[in-house]
Amino acid sequence: MVAGHLQEKKGLFYIVLNYKNEEGKRKSKWIATGLPVKGNKKRAESMLMDARKNFELVTNEEEKEQEKQNNEENSDVDQTLFADYMLDWLETVKHRIELITYISYANAVKGRIVPYFREKSITLLELKPHHIQDFYSHALNEWGVSANTVIHYHANIRSALQQAFITDRIPSNPADKIIRPKKEAFVGSSYSASEVNQLLEIVKGTKIELAVILGAFYGLRRSEVVGLKWSAIDLDNKTITIKHTVTSGSLDGKLITIEKDRTKNKASLRTLPLVDAFYDLLVRMKEQQEINQQLFKGSYCKDYIGYIYVDAMGDRIKPNYITQHFALVLKKNGMRHIRFHDLRHSCASLLLANGVSMKEVQEWLGHSDYSTTANIYSHLEYSSKVSSANTMNEVIKI
Repeated sequence: MVAGHLQEKKGLFYIVLNYKNEEGKRKSKWIATGLPVKGNKKRAESMLMDARKNFELVTNEEEKEQEKQNNEENSDVDQTLFADYMLDWLETVKHRIELITYISYANAVKGRIVPYFREKSITLLELKPHHIQDFYSHALNEWGVSANTVIHYHANIRSALQQAFITDRIPSNPADKIIRPKKEAFVGSSYSASEVNQLLEIVKGTKIELAVILGAFYGLRRSEVVGLKWSAIDLDNKTITIKHTVTSGSLDGKLITIEKDRTKNKASLRTLPLVDAFYDLLVRMKEQQEINQQLFKGSYCKDYIGYIYVDAMGDRIKPNYITQHFALVLKKNGMRHIRFHDLRHSCASLLLANGVSMKEVQEWLGHSDYSTTANIYSHLEYSSKVSSANTMNEVIKI
């Protein structure tokens, strides 16, 4: 039986049949029911079922005549494919959001959403909730992506369709009727104090030593590590201020680096004490950079002269270098695998395990609000539970 659906136009129901012609091309046939939309849905659905059952494939000549009639009757109907609409929407939001956010949107829309729906040849007006639900099921079961990734797809699709609804291109937002997959609870990995100390010994004198120290001791994000500048270091007062970030992302096959003179959020702008061991390392690094500039002269890269994390030739260490080489160092030395970002979780775990309050951890890590820290690390705040247990042990005798 041929596929089909009802379409509302100028207050009337129309039957739209979707089929493949003799040449295998996808075609649509519009049939007027003459029924007003209000109060006639069941009757229109019955007519749709009859039309689907009784449909017969027409010859090429008959098809051309039908196309001519359809074009005349539906010249004012928006035939934009949903896939094309998503690309148009992407362009409209491009200048309203952060570049790194746009890269995330573009990779989801161009890499997954558009190819899937283009193959289906569904127009913006034809898009129904079950089409979107089928896409999410396909992503979960066929592509094997996580529920959280599907939730990101949903955010893009719903936002795009909401814009179409507000601008009167569709009568309602079909994404509002979707059942999203349940968000997966975050469970971060972390190293114990002995594992962190072992790692610090392993990386001593290597190119990723600075990244490991900043990640494990200060809980810095990768973007904050790469973005650290000499201007952020106050050697007199022994403080370090996190205020500049460097991130990267792939857009249309090209790696893009994004520098920002501000942090992820207002709370991420923070000043931390400069401990003696790290102070000594920075002094050595500063001296080595000056030696390298003299040694390599004109060959030394001057583009990143203000950055701390540069190689011998003055090139700034790339964010992906940290991620890739961190994993290689762990594997080479037989250490348990964690992500570089998990050093940040290790930092929080060790702070909480040694009696530092959740509020202080929030400020140390630069979370935007207390609930963010509590949601991620509440299961690690064990010291307060021990104190509570001791108190109850004094009160209640078992």
